[in-house]
Amino acid sequence: MRSILFALALICVLHIDAQTNQNPTLETLKAKVNDKTYPRIDGILVEHCDSLIVEEYFNGFERDTRHDTRSAFKSITSLLAGIAMDKKLISLDDPLSKFFPELENPEKKKIKVQHLLEMRSGFSCEEFYDIGPYCEDAMWNTEDWIAYCLNIQLKGKPGLNWSYNSNAPMLMGEVISRASGMSIMDFAKKNLFGPLGITDYKWTVSPKGKGMTAGSFYILPIDMLKVAKLVHNQGKWDGNQVVSENWIATSTKGEIPIDFSFTRYSKMANAKYHSATYGFYWYTETLQYEDIKTEVLFASGNGGQYMMILPEYDAKVVFTGSNYGNWRGKLPFEMLLKYIIPMLLGSSCK
Repeated sequence: MRSILFALALICVLHIDAQTNQNPTLETLKAKVNDKTYPRIDGILVEHCDSLIVEEYFNGFERDTRHDTRSAFKSITSLLAGIAMDKKLISLDDPLSKFFPELENPEKKKIKVQHLLEMRSGFSCEEFYDIGPYCEDAMWNTEDWIAYCLNIQLKGKPGLNWSYNSNAPMLMGEVISRASGMSIMDFAKKNLFGPLGITDYKWTVSPKGKGMTAGSFYILPIDMLKVAKLVHNQGKWDGNQVVSENWIATSTKGEIPIDFSFTRYSKMANAKYHSATYGFYWYTETLQYEDIKTEVLFASGNGGQYMMILPEYDAKVVFTGSNYGNWRGKLPFEMLLKYIIPMLLGSSCK
């Protein structure tokens, strides 16, 4: 009799949860965001299979509030580069001299498009390990951002070492613009945002009218989820190949070790740390915690802006946040391992 009563009680609880659309794991996560265990988390969105199962906003942010993507936009620049490749406007082997005849330095002329996409251009800029020089702030204080990026001194041979910076994707955007004969804003609208139905966004534009392709692009989190879904679906959207499957595979391969674990910098206890790797403005990292071991492909921006793809779970995840310039911007990795992935365990797509 006790077992029957317990079963009936369990059915009742599950029925109540279904009626109120509550998930105990999700409710716990929301409570920890609200009590500042996970501070300054502005948005969490999860799509599993083709269903949006989590869409939560905090700190005054709502569905129709654009959020600064910061450097997560670099991954969108990678998609724009892929579209330009698909159109045969540029190639990975093209040297900068093809697009910038004003270049005089013979070594800079040898820098290839691939070097820009890999963050291995050799320019003397480093914005990841706090060892500098940090070039982005200096660029903002100039009238001509492209000229500034081209004039940065070289510190090493192109293709040799990974050195994260914002001048490489800024130049990448200008390469696309010059090759296509369009502003990067128009190119993106026609070839990426238009096909995805993304209309509510705001570019940061230089004094010379150049769209910022390294970050500071404002977009709705629900549209960030569209970008993650596009990549998850190998470049297809509504049956149309927006960017080639080959480009998605090439750009997200992630073969460059960067000696940095996002999970480690989230300060998560009892997780196994693995160094992230880098592709063409996309990161990959092995996530390992208790019985979970899986791969995540992601775009990352200062403050906690992430577009994540979890292939094993057929899931796409977006985080937005305001933890600018500190380690808490990596907290979404703990949240992913402790709450989001457990919500997906045991479920499958039909």
